[in-house]
Amino acid sequence: MERPAFRRFICAMAFTDTDTYENRQLTLVTGGTGKTGRRVAERLAARGVETRIGSRSGAVPFDWHDPGTWEAALAGVDAAYLVYYPDLAAPGAAPAIRAFTEAAARSGVRRLVLLSGRGEEQTEPGERAVRESGLDWTIVSCSWFMQNFSEDFLLEPVLAGELMLPAGEVPEPFVDAEDIADVVVAALTEDGHAGRTYELTGPRALTFGEAAAEISEAAGREVRYVPVSSADYGEYLGRQLPAEYVPLFVDLFARVLDGRNARPQDGVQRAIGRAPRDFTSYAQAAADAWK
Repeated sequence: MERPAFRRFICAMAFTDTDTYENRQLTLVTGGTGKTGRRVAERLAARGVETRIGSRSGAVPFDWHDPGTWEAALAGVDAAYLVYYPDLAAPGAAPAIRAFTEAAARSGVRRLVLLSGRGEEQTEPGERAVRESGLDWTIVSCSWFMQNFSEDFLLEPVLAGELMLPAGEVPEPFVDAEDIADVVVAALTEDGHAGRTYELTGPRALTFGEAAAEISEAAGREVRYVPVSSADYGEYLGRQLPAEYVPLFVDLFARVLDGRNARPQDGVQRAIGRAPRDFTSYAQAAADAWK
């Protein structure tokens, strides 16, 4: 059987003077239909990078909870973007990430980029599994996505005009998923990012009340922020999510919205050499979603 290292050597020797490593690699994007994965896949395609969408409905099915799907999804893959479902803080995430990185190494994968949550102790075992994989790795540790308000679980409350969260008046430096995707693609396709953890945030911190005001301005109608207790929010989530996910997210919100993540960081600037997008620019661009 051809060894992975030997296979990579033969591929490298086969390049012509006009070839680039970027346009010869196959990249697996897990969560490839989600907020960041979809954007990463689009950017890779625009660069001419062959991409495999890792999802249960993909051409080559992939499921984090079914290791039997991993071998086929990893076949021929050189780099992979890891987005664990439902969340890297979930019980069972770290063992799955470790088992997957071992399968990736056996398959000949060279580079991993992991999406993680900023300030979440529960994600540390999963991050450690990637760092100990023996592969080139990069971790993007992200604050709350701006797109949560326009594409995800906060869209319906925004459309209803009432944003209810157990966040008090704690500020959060919301990060744009477009910036995350740019950083991830750079880490997947360019040198200089191996062994680095980037804390990705926006350029300034806003309270959820201030974010609601910016959304109101962009949408042309009022969106109110209503702070609630964790218990009340858990009751609300119980009407929106499967029961097994409610304790995870109530606990997670209580932890990350305690002020620990209030300070913006320079991860976007360090990774790709430009400032991150501000919330005002995001809200203006997303306004149609709220109309």
